[in-house]
Amino acid sequence: MELFYDILKQLIRVPSVVGAEHSFFMFLKRELEELGITVEYFDGVLVSKGNDPTCGYMSAHADRHGLICTGHNEFQYAAFVAKNQVDLKGILNSDELLDNLTGRFVNEKVQAYEPWSGSYLGLGVIKDAFLCERRNNVIFTIDNFDHLLPGTPIAFMDKLEIKDELISAQLDNVISVAIILYMYHRGYKGTAFFTASEEAGRSWRFLLEWFRRFDLTTNELLVLDTSPYSTLEDMTHLDVVFRQRDANGYFRSPLKSKMKKIALEENIKYHYKDAYLKNKMTQNGIKRSLGTTELGRIIHASKGKIQGTTLQFPTIGYHTVNEMTSNRSVESMIKILTKLYI
Repeated sequence: MELFYDILKQLIRVPSVVGAEHSFFMFLKRELEELGITVEYFDGVLVSKGNDPTCGYMSAHADRHGLICTGHNEFQYAAFVAKNQVDLKGILNSDELLDNLTGRFVNEKVQAYEPWSGSYLGLGVIKDAFLCERRNNVIFTIDNFDHLLPGTPIAFMDKLEIKDELISAQLDNVISVAIILYMYHRGYKGTAFFTASEEAGRSWRFLLEWFRRFDLTTNELLVLDTSPYSTLEDMTHLDVVFRQRDANGYFRSPLKSKMKKIALEENIKYHYKDAYLKNKMTQNGIKRSLGTTELGRIIHASKGKIQGTTLQFPTIGYHTVNEMTSNRSVESMIKILTKLYI
């Protein structure tokens, strides 16, 4: 496992703010090509192909949360800007969003970088987040960044921490990117997709466009990601997360039964997130969405021509720089992928 953690540590240090993933893609392209993997770059998606491209289709989004400069000493949440939302109306209660962002990110160190080259442009600290009522937008205050130009991405300073069999960092979704790169080291010969702007709800379009570009279909697209839980206890008896469906539709793929069989054989603890959410809603007497996934959107938009399933890490501290999962979850994911593809 030492190689996997070396890969993850490297990738975490390369910024990849939603909407400004190019420099991360270039770093990843080099790492893949060093392994002899063919790499193609399309709008919003980096595609890698081993010696047997149709033996597997894995996907992981490459973007992470961060900020973007929108004016002199003015910084906004990058995912929100990338969604082309003019204000917060209809998105979420603005007070709730403000509390959320303030609690997550105030006092965090951040680094600015040039979006194409990835060149380092300076280090700062988030001092405040406030609601501009005239624009109904959340604005961040950051020290030492008054020299930045609009459009400059700002990433959270991040590093991997390993303690008491738990690992933490801004894991969503660099951990899945690291898993795929590690699988190529292990001998994976199939195709992998690394998508942009998932946190802005746009990545599925880039991936679906790739399949349409080449008039390809599959029922074995496997999307890797993290899956949020509230407390560490929620993860105690859970190594990986499966899904039968999301709010957009059912996942119909032979991969589901294959992964379940592997989990049972390897004593890997799992559950189905959609069933878990349904049970929680029943217990609490409420009705909410089963959640939306990149895959669900693709299935719906392709009218089922592209099908597959998801494989996810259970995590706590979702969308923070301290998102946490377990070493056992990492090992379980690798066991399942190894049995599927190698």
